Amino acid sequence: MKKILSLMLVTAMALGVFAGCSDNGGSDAEGKKIGLVISTLNNPFFVDLEAGAKEKATELGATLITLDSQDDSATEMSNVEDLINQKVDLILINPTDSDAVKSAVEAANAADIPVITLDRGANGGEVVAHIASDNVAGGVLAGEFIVEQLGGEGKVIELEGIPGASAARDRGEGFNKALEGTNIEVVARQTANFDRAEGLSVMENILQAQTEIDAVFAHNDEMALGALEAIKASGRDILVVGFDATADAKAAVEDGSMAATVEQLPKMIGSLGVENAMKVINGESVEKTIPVNLQLVTKK
Repeated sequence: MKKILSLMLVTAMALGVFAGCSDNGGSDAEGKKIGLVISTLNNPFFVDLEAGAKEKATELGATLITLDSQDDSATEMSNVEDLINQKVDLILINPTDSDAVKSAVEAANAADIPVITLDRGANGGEVVAHIASDNVAGGVLAGEFIVEQLGGEGKVIELEGIPGASAARDRGEGFNKALEGTNIEVVARQTANFDRAEGLSVMENILQAQTEIDAVFAHNDEMALGALEAIKASGRDILVVGFDATADAKAAVEDGSMAATVEQLPKMIGSLGVENAMKVINGESVEKTIPVNLQLVTKK
């Protein structure tokens, strides 16, 4: 009888060990859910960012749930609340507005769900990491290019992104830093909310108001491409520089209608978002700020 009991105990222990091996041998991402709240999917840059996140999630075996905020802070908050109710393991968020997103981040904090921001930062709440290009450095690249092309003097327009968005603030800061000490004057600064149609409309108004314009720097390619349409219709010769290096912008640079664009790697931002999300979920430490390289794209 003792032999039988011993055999049963050994068998049970062995099964326990094998069961443990089975659990540990599976993917760390198995059953993990990551939420991605994106400012808008009506912009090629963020479509690419989502694509990069999807590819990495598929590679790692995690479930990615994407929700589109449609550039609206109230929708963004609702999206975060939805993900909290779905009990996701981590939320990746690309804020519509760095100030307004604070409430959404704090809601996730209260639910003990870690948050990583992508491309744009959050001015409040606890964020595990921020993954983005160095937007200030990108603005400097654009500004230095314009200074060089204009020989250090002239009149320029700055089309600004969504007020309150960290990307808009940082790109503008870098651009204006590059103009310091030159004879280049910014004769108009106006927001076009990162939108192509608004870029067209705003530029049409500026063209009517300003008789002398040598260059335009837009905080993103969508506004730059909208401005380009208005400039073409006016028949004026004005240098245009954008930011993001979307497919449409690269084509415009290559055909010579647009002078340059600052290239980020949105797919890399999305991919790194998911990669670092899994590290956080698995209890690993990550860097507080994770930079992604950028460069200036001009005609080859």
